[in-house]
Amino acid sequence: MLLILRSILLGLMLCLAFIFSIVFCLIRPMHRDNVHVIAGLFASAAPILGVKVIKRNAQKQQSEAPNIYLANHQNNFDLFTLTSVVPKSTVSMGKKSLAWMPLFGQIYWLSGNILIDRKNRHSAFDTMAKTVTKMKQKLLSVWIFPEGTRSRGRGLLPFKVGAFHTAIAAQVPIIPVIASCQNHIKLNRWNNGVVIVEMMAPIMTKGLEKADVKDLCKQVHDKMSQRLAELNNEAKSLMVKPTNAA
Repeated sequence: MLLILRSILLGLMLCLAFIFSIVFCLIRPMHRDNVHVIAGLFASAAPILGVKVIKRNAQKQQSEAPNIYLANHQNNFDLFTLTSVVPKSTVSMGKKSLAWMPLFGQIYWLSGNILIDRKNRHSAFDTMAKTVTKMKQKLLSVWIFPEGTRSRGRGLLPFKVGAFHTAIAAQVPIIPVIASCQNHIKLNRWNNGVVIVEMMAPIMTKGLEKADVKDLCKQVHDKMSQRLAELNNEAKSLMVKPTNAA
């Protein structure tokens, strides 16, 4: 019964969110804050899932200067958890095939997000070069999932290096964003516990060069992996209910 009720509520919410987002983006297409507004709309659905999202350092790590935000990508629930900390003046970078998804793809493009063709190396590097220019000219930050695919509970997958090339070319800080494990979320369970979403301290790229990409990638991956394990343990402890003494 709960599964049916929650599915209906979530379906209605998503329909309204898609309608609002399309109208909103048609009124002001490619606006620098479209992604922030729409992200907040989807994040408001977390209570429907029975999830409490704990946000950390979301305001502290945001600035008017451009940043590269690197987030772990787990499953479809990212749409309701990670979106809670997307800053203003931020667009995301996603694979070009997203544009062909009904409704979502059109909203994604109209929001001002960046579409990249990962299968075409020349096109991908051209897109990243244009992204660097846009970041500098419009003071935009970029949100990237460096794993390139959903991890689905397999921990933090290896990173693709494109995000690090972009950060070094733009000479902007990298801010890792970690969401604790979401595999426990079930639509047929009333209380799905907590998901901790944390923005970590910035990792500077000023002075780094192309030759430093691999070392930077490893450094960031190591830090994010360690913090993910810590947040997973903390989230589990918060979900454990105390037992009454006999």
